[in-house]
Formats: sequence, C-alpha cells, structure tokens
Amino acid sequence: MLKRCKRYLSAGAMAVMLLGAAGCSTSQQTTSVHTVEVDLISEVREASNQLISKSTGLNNRDPLLAATFADIDDLQQSSTFGRTLSEQFTSALASKGLPVIEVKMRESLFIKERTGELILSRKLNSLVEAHDAQAVLLGTYAMGGNYVYVNVRLVRTSDNIILGSHDFSLPLNRDIKAMLPRRR
Repeated sequence: MLKRCKRYLSAGAMAVMLLGAAGCSTSQQTTSVHTVEVDLISEVREASNQLISKSTGLNNRDPLLAATFADIDDLQQSSTFGRTLSEQFTSALASKGLPVIEVKMRESLFIKERTGELILSRKLNSLVEAHDAQAVLLGTYAMGGNYVYVNVRLVRTSDNIILGSHDFSLPLNRDIKAMLPRRR
C-alpha cells in the first residue's frame, strides 16, 4: 500500500511538473523588435507635425537652414540614418509651406564626406547672414539596445533660443540598423 501511494504521489508530482512546463510554453509567436516594419517617412512626417505644433515664434516667411542629425555620442559624426533624417525633416517642413534653404548648394558650408552638413558654430554666423535664416533645424540620435532615440529642434539663429523641440523613438529594426554605424 505504501509503495502504491508513493507511485501515485510520484506520478502526480510528475503530472504537475509537466503541466507547469506546458504552461510556460506558448504557441503565440513573439515579434522581435528587429523585424518590426517601420515607415520612416511617415514617422518623420508625424514628428515634423509635432515639432511645428510645439514651435513658437516661427514665421512662414523667413527661411530655415537644416543640419545633418548627429550622433549624440560624437556630435562631429553622423551616418546614413542622420543624413536621411535631415533630408526627410527638410522635405516635411517644406511641404508644410516653410521656406527651407537647400544648403548643399552653398560651397562654404562644412560638408564632410560621408557625414553631411554639420553646422559648426564658427560657420553658423556666416550661413545665417548669407541666408538671413530665422532658425536652424538640428537633431541628434542615440542608439539603444532595441530603439534609436531621436531629438529634433528648431533653434532661433539670433539668440540660440529653442523655438520648438520633439523627441521620439523608432524600433531598431534591420533597415534602421543598416543606416547606423557599427557599434564600437
């Protein structure tokens, strides 16, 4: 009788363990952040709408300048991702009727090959004067483990006051990862 009781007890314990293990497994497939589809153009368009709505003191007559978005860890560096963000924000702002100067047509702008247009403070004054720009579109990005974090600002050129700012994040999927430099 004692042997039979031990056998039932062992079988019961085994059944509980199997049920517990089965409860931990799932038939649902989890989606990795690396495979998430991101419509970067739509995301940037929405972010530019947020930026414009949060900006004060911006007028539709005076031009804006746009700089390449920089890596937050090295503001002298950018990437395909940073240049793409700058291009897409420029297009989104221009489509809203804001006059944006195409600075790539200017020879005196500091353009570093494979980096883009980085507006350095020593060059900014001459650019602002040459174009009579009211503000500069600036941005940074930071790569995290699963997301890339983006900050975009419109900075008034006369006194460096931030007219508007917006932060957003994007899943670090394969497309975005391919536009960023390899981690050191």
